[in-house]
Amino acid sequence: MKIGIVLYPTMGGSGVLATELGIALANKGHQIHFITYRQPVRLSAFNANIFYHEVRVPTYPLFDYPPYETALASTMVDVAVNHQLDLLHVHYAIPHANAAHTAKQIILKKTGKYVPVVTTLHGTDITLVGRDNTYLPVVEFSINESDVITAVSNNLSDETYKAFNIEKKIDVIYNFVDVKRFSKKPIDAFKKAIAPNGERILVHASNFRAVKRVQDIIRVFYEIQKEVPAKLLMVGDGPERHDAENLVRELGIAHKVNFTGKQDQIEEIMAISDLFLLLSEYESFGLSALEAMAASVPVLSSNAGGIPEVNVNGVTGYLADIGDIDQLSKYGIDILKDDETLKVFKENAYKHAESFDIQHIIPKYEHLYQSVLNQSIH
Repeated sequence: MKIGIVLYPTMGGSGVLATELGIALANKGHQIHFITYRQPVRLSAFNANIFYHEVRVPTYPLFDYPPYETALASTMVDVAVNHQLDLLHVHYAIPHANAAHTAKQIILKKTGKYVPVVTTLHGTDITLVGRDNTYLPVVEFSINESDVITAVSNNLSDETYKAFNIEKKIDVIYNFVDVKRFSKKPIDAFKKAIAPNGERILVHASNFRAVKRVQDIIRVFYEIQKEVPAKLLMVGDGPERHDAENLVRELGIAHKVNFTGKQDQIEEIMAISDLFLLLSEYESFGLSALEAMAASVPVLSSNAGGIPEVNVNGVTGYLADIGDIDQLSKYGIDILKDDETLKVFKENAYKHAESFDIQHIIPKYEHLYQSVLNQSIH
């Protein structure tokens, strides 16, 4: 198949999943055309089946805001026509689903070929941005006009039905992880540099937005390190980083917390970690938690959104109410208190992550694509 994948090229979950999906499909022989405004962060190695098409948005004095959606739709038309795409798979509804609907109509009018659109919903495109009355009518329309709708968790599917008048079935296909990629042996020198005295290593990775509650991460770590010698790695960057750094200083634990900034090789960090913290107000799925588990790292998380579909309470880690610092801290100490307990949680985390391995999920997308192509032929 020749598939156009439209995505945000950033470190967020939707961009990561879309890129990894495209790479995996290319490795299986499909021709993949990424369409976005910048090369995706995880698209680095050469692959003869992968093509990248940059969306250029010319600036004119007439426009206060460059018309990205129009440029995107035009690029989709150009790629679909000139490379004979079979279908378009757009990730994140805003503005990709609407741009894809426009492109589909233009292609049909121009060439007589019907190019179906698969829209995958990822989270904040539904739970936050999409509900804004400024966008809601267009988002609802473009989702309904998609030939197939998928969501990355049952929770997100439910939230979409609550927020919009969706007239079609939403297929749930979970996020996935390449277990082989995250099954790395820890680099001893790296681990000793972070924890020279054998301290437990805790890690959090995100875009440091308010919804991630990064100050809760700091406060939970503060309580844990009182009972268990530990270090904390804060991976990523974003608007809440400054306040988090200030809190670390106020609590007197700056020497135990390392703000690493954005890191491409997150699997190297996971390999030396003992506990992953994801205390968000909402996650449609929690891809970062799944990646941690694939590296045999148990997860301490809030009981929010789709996270319980990933983190099994008392097995792969623990879940607690949003903002319950005391309970989260007690759970963290329980996991880390001795080597045998930690070993069991690590083994459970890895075993559960295997059920989300990319090799199990990719065939579901291939079957979905073939189904929608068969429908469009008849």
